[in-house]
Amino acid sequence: MSQLRAVVFVNVLFLCLSSASQPNFVLFFADDLGYGDLGCYGHPTSLTPNLDKLAAGGLRFTDFYCTSPVCSPSRSSLLTGRYQTRTGIYPGVLYPDSIGGLPLNETTIAEVLKPAGYATAAVGKWHLGYGANGMYLPTNQGFDHYLGIPYSHDMGPCKNLTCFPPDVKCFGLCDVGSVTVPLMKNEKIIQQPANFLELEKAYSDFATNFILTSTQKQQPFFLYYPSHHTHYPQYAGQRAAGRTLRGSYGDALAEFDDTIGDIMATLEKAGVLNNTLVFFTSDNGLVPELMRMSRGGNAGLLKCGKGTTYDGGMREPAIAYWPGTIKPGVTHQLGSILDILPTFANLAGAKLPSVILDGIDLTELLIHQGRSPRETMMFYPTDPSEMYGLFAVRYKKYKAHFYTRGATHSGTTPDADCPIFAVLKPHDPPLLFNLEMDPSENYPLSLYGKPELQDVLEKIKQVKAEFEATMVFAQSEVSKGADRSLEPCCNPECSPKPTCCSC
Repeated sequence: MSQLRAVVFVNVLFLCLSSASQPNFVLFFADDLGYGDLGCYGHPTSLTPNLDKLAAGGLRFTDFYCTSPVCSPSRSSLLTGRYQTRTGIYPGVLYPDSIGGLPLNETTIAEVLKPAGYATAAVGKWHLGYGANGMYLPTNQGFDHYLGIPYSHDMGPCKNLTCFPPDVKCFGLCDVGSVTVPLMKNEKIIQQPANFLELEKAYSDFATNFILTSTQKQQPFFLYYPSHHTHYPQYAGQRAAGRTLRGSYGDALAEFDDTIGDIMATLEKAGVLNNTLVFFTSDNGLVPELMRMSRGGNAGLLKCGKGTTYDGGMREPAIAYWPGTIKPGVTHQLGSILDILPTFANLAGAKLPSVILDGIDLTELLIHQGRSPRETMMFYPTDPSEMYGLFAVRYKKYKAHFYTRGATHSGTTPDADCPIFAVLKPHDPPLLFNLEMDPSENYPLSLYGKPELQDVLEKIKQVKAEFEATMVFAQSEVSKGADRSLEPCCNPECSPKPTCCSC
């Protein structure tokens, strides 16, 4: 018996030492947030004290990119470390009735961390497919627990999308032909339609319980919180509605910031704040929906917005916070949502998947304030194809546009390059910009009589050719089509649909 006790003691001790040496990870992922929307990125009336505190105590990126100017593709890239063309999450986004989703043979951050002993949870907007019997939900992609809405909250009738007080409607229109938006816990619908005014409290409580439970078990954890905020139509519960000077957009952003504050307070209460890497960024390149005018986000000094491959559509705020480990400051080094998976894996001592990864480990930059190993960023449009290939390439401080095109989402900006009326235009030679001197991409560089710039452009063309040679387009999951019977319904046998799907 004493020998058995000794073996148990050694195993428990090993587990404790192992978990103590592994950091926890909290990944906040905003939705349709503009580069200029946060107080710490210069917005004068945004109320984001918790994010501003993270920025002041952490590393704030100025040159951090997503991989697509719309939702689903960027989410796939974040979780897999691979461009959406490799995973099949293109063109555009997935819908409630989409047949496809993030392929189950793709490896997510959660699936990388679980074998290393991590507890994993996702809370919020998934938007990587629902599928037959919920086959593409987070619990089938490496997450132990899930509470949230499986797609965008405007993909259903505008039920419960009201501001406070309850008789004030939030600004916006939604899809009226789909089922009402469901709230799911793991694979089960627990509320349909979801009550958005109480949603953030539910998310905060779920995240708090997960952190405290994992800590009590002395188990390292990964919490992924992709928020619905600040996607259109904006909403906010009683705690945030009417609190800001920015109207419904500002209130929605303030509510998200409140939840971040709740989670940070929980980390401190649990005694794990100094052993937790907190990373904040956004999905569609932190793009504002400029078609919503003042009710959308703000790209700051960047050009255009959602739907375009200009920097307003794909450059995003990003903050890495880890007290005592990451030195506070600002970095102008390149980074991407692609880099989060390999970085987390390295810090956790986890094994990388045996596939082509487009992400690069940023540990040296985060922990030792070294140079980023990332020198390039590739820009695909919302509908990538092998025929056109990359629309743009960034190499160090330069960015070359091989094609440009506007988008509906950027339709109200006065810049003529941004609306949908700015049709697809090839550029030969490509438009070349120095983003350090001209982050607004207003002034293409003249190559005439400047051999050093011609050399830069030749290098970019070489980088583009080498990258595209490695790119094998996966079958499009979005193009697999739709089946109305796949829409989530809490009363699957009821009739008539979709109106009977209510519980």
